[in-house]
Amino acid sequence: MCGLAGELRFNDGPSQLAMLERMNHRHIPRGPHADGVFHQNRVSLGHRRLKVMDLSEHSQQPMYDPHLGLALVFNGAIYNYRELRHELQGMGYAFYSDGDTEVILKAYHAWGEACLQRFNGMFAIAIWNQASGDLWLARDRLGIKPLYYSQDAEHLVFASTLPALLEDSRVSRELDAEALHFYLHFHSVVPAPRTLLKQVKKLEPGHWLRVTADGRSCKQKWWDLAFGMQDADRNRSEQDWQEALLAELRGAVARRNVAAVDVGILLSGGVDSSLLTALLHEVKPDIHTFSIGFDAVNGEQGDEFVYSDIIARHFNTRHSQIRIAPERMLTALPKAIAAMSEPMVSHDCVAFYLLSEEVSKSCRVVQSGQGADEIFAGYHWYPPLADSHDAVASYRAAFFDRSYEEYIHTVTPQWQTPDLAGEFVRSHFAAFGADDPVDKALRLDSQIMLVDDPVKRVDTMTMAHSLEARVPFLDHQLVEFAARIPARYKLAHDGKGILKQVARQLIPHEVIDRPKGYFPVPALKYLRGPVLDQVQEALMGRKARERGLFNTDYVEQLLARPDDHITPLRGSKLWQLGLLELWLQEQGI
Repeated sequence: MCGLAGELRFNDGPSQLAMLERMNHRHIPRGPHADGVFHQNRVSLGHRRLKVMDLSEHSQQPMYDPHLGLALVFNGAIYNYRELRHELQGMGYAFYSDGDTEVILKAYHAWGEACLQRFNGMFAIAIWNQASGDLWLARDRLGIKPLYYSQDAEHLVFASTLPALLEDSRVSRELDAEALHFYLHFHSVVPAPRTLLKQVKKLEPGHWLRVTADGRSCKQKWWDLAFGMQDADRNRSEQDWQEALLAELRGAVARRNVAAVDVGILLSGGVDSSLLTALLHEVKPDIHTFSIGFDAVNGEQGDEFVYSDIIARHFNTRHSQIRIAPERMLTALPKAIAAMSEPMVSHDCVAFYLLSEEVSKSCRVVQSGQGADEIFAGYHWYPPLADSHDAVASYRAAFFDRSYEEYIHTVTPQWQTPDLAGEFVRSHFAAFGADDPVDKALRLDSQIMLVDDPVKRVDTMTMAHSLEARVPFLDHQLVEFAARIPARYKLAHDGKGILKQVARQLIPHEVIDRPKGYFPVPALKYLRGPVLDQVQEALMGRKARERGLFNTDYVEQLLARPDDHITPLRGSKLWQLGLLELWLQEQGI
């Protein structure tokens, strides 16, 4: 896992190597072990490296192959790189390293853009072609690895994080009213390619972008997810589906154990992480697991240690139970906000930040359970869709943080837009490739919400402490298989039914037959004391007033009674506004 950056200039203006060094410096937490810069003609590439696959210097980046005329920077992990390396050797390619980086470079030379279809992994890739001067950017199927960019008439600049991109003073800090609309409606998710900054984009998952030496660009979608059974599935029984799913799960977990270092598990105590622990235990009996908990607030429990302890004892793991005192959470909160590429309102951002800080002291790679709810229908808004006469309205009522009418009251007139989020959901539901209403929601959540909420949260907070997080539930082969499973099998047993039935074969029933939990940080749901003071100072201060995003009377209503303003997804509307302002100030925007 690493941090990448670079610039392609469209004229003979001076190179910005000092800027590239600053971008690299921003990415030190993502890659503390080595750094490098490549500069030739009109391209400059920068990289920070976290050594996971190949611990030697042979996989150092940027990687330049003068024989092939290609230069590469890459962030991520290709789990099937050894199989691809063997295939490429059979085609006559010679290798000098033992990692996945060189495999990507030579796979691109051999197969062009089609190499992406052969990769099983998570990745953001930039490859420069010396002969043509073109720069090619690509992002993995489910957007597990981030890739931000900004292009104008003079140059294109890209980076793993938005704060690193802002080291280029030429990138405008102007806010995007349409992106703000999504942030306030869609649980703080701003769908790609938008970001909160007008001039900064993020490459969509499953897309590649080619930019020519003179600035012309071509973008293409190279992967999509189709729902519904195939012909071979018509005669499958429920038991058949379960057996096939277990085989897919075993493959996904085993692939993510490929590394030159030990791989641990983030064990929340829920079904998903407990199942991962059981499956990894089949591959290697000695596992290090990690759990985190916070103090209760307003009667709401702040940990799930009772369940994670059951799993740790059952599989005899080397278990680390981490309890976070309120004062430590307060100290870490500004650091977690500073680490965000975009403001992420979910309470567990600071939990992942602190958990990653502790885990990184003893482990460099972990598997984590993100994605299971979006792939196997674990959320509460899926069952009502099965019988809904208006699936869009049902989805909106359960997921959106506020109505359009409340949004109009939230922002000042100059920041108001039409109902973009509502139209976005409506058009996504209407698109070809998913007929069942539940499948329509699963497609939206897995390709949009998942990317810019749970997955981005895990990548950002683990990488803040040089920890690589792998997400087996987002193995593309598993995801494609799950999309074929009939929705009724997923909705059973209060959601994730088929996954729970598979889990019963491997983990204690106490962890399955329990109320659904989540990674709780109650202090950010029920704002109290110093956190409330911090939010009030940010929203009522001079910078916020000058920015003029929010109506003062609305902010005052939230500040007066924050507990009364909770979203359908159990988030604080006040924290959503406060976090945005705190993030903007942190980034100097």
